[in-house]
Amino acid sequence: MYAIVIVLIVVLILAGIAASALQQHKERKETELRDEIARQKSIIDETESAITLAGQMPVSQQLVSILHRRVLNALKQNLDNNPTADLKQRVADTTSMLKNIDITEPAPDQSTFKLPSSDKVIIKYIQAIKKLRVILRSEQAKGNISPKVFASEDKSLERLQLRVNVETLGKRANDALQSNMQGSARQYVEKAVAALKNQKPQDEYTTKRITEFEQMLGGLEDSLAKTNQKNIEVNPDKGDIDALFAPKKKW
Repeated sequence: MYAIVIVLIVVLILAGIAASALQQHKERKETELRDEIARQKSIIDETESAITLAGQMPVSQQLVSILHRRVLNALKQNLDNNPTADLKQRVADTTSMLKNIDITEPAPDQSTFKLPSSDKVIIKYIQAIKKLRVILRSEQAKGNISPKVFASEDKSLERLQLRVNVETLGKRANDALQSNMQGSARQYVEKAVAALKNQKPQDEYTTKRITEFEQMLGGLEDSLAKTNQKNIEVNPDKGDIDALFAPKKKW
């Protein structure tokens, strides 16, 4: 009799442990599913934001297609995990949109890109280009785009990023000149020249802007030299002090 009672108690304990384990497993699966749905939604939101900003930039239809396909893949993943009428419709709409994108259309000329006047918008553009490059690397790592397509699109974004950075430096240099801050203007121009010279291979834009900025540098140096000369003429003692502390010449 006692043996039967003990067996029943053991069975009840084991049944309780099994039920608890099953409940924990169920809860873990539900948590994992919610996390996955949230992760895919984050991908969708991030990519749709990138699509909006890309629409204001000279990017190829190939890149636009990559972005929409990324959204479609995330939508399909969420549809499998949580089938709803809304998700089903979004999958259909995105699929239809992708069919209407002509990836063979030539990429727009980046020379048509105009730098926004607002610094806040410029910062958003720079951040968007960086985000687009991150997305490209992610899609290439997943095998969703070929190495050739990745290299071409990433290089195009790299050139666009350079153009935005350089034109921003040029804008700041001009603003500094208008405020009679020639030293700051020279620093901005020197940074722009360094960035342009680091670009490989050089193209028409980089060579043209290097020439223009170097001419600007020459003008700044002449202006600074004239300013220094005027200061010496007004304060002749200062010229003696400058000569005293100048680097010694080697004869």
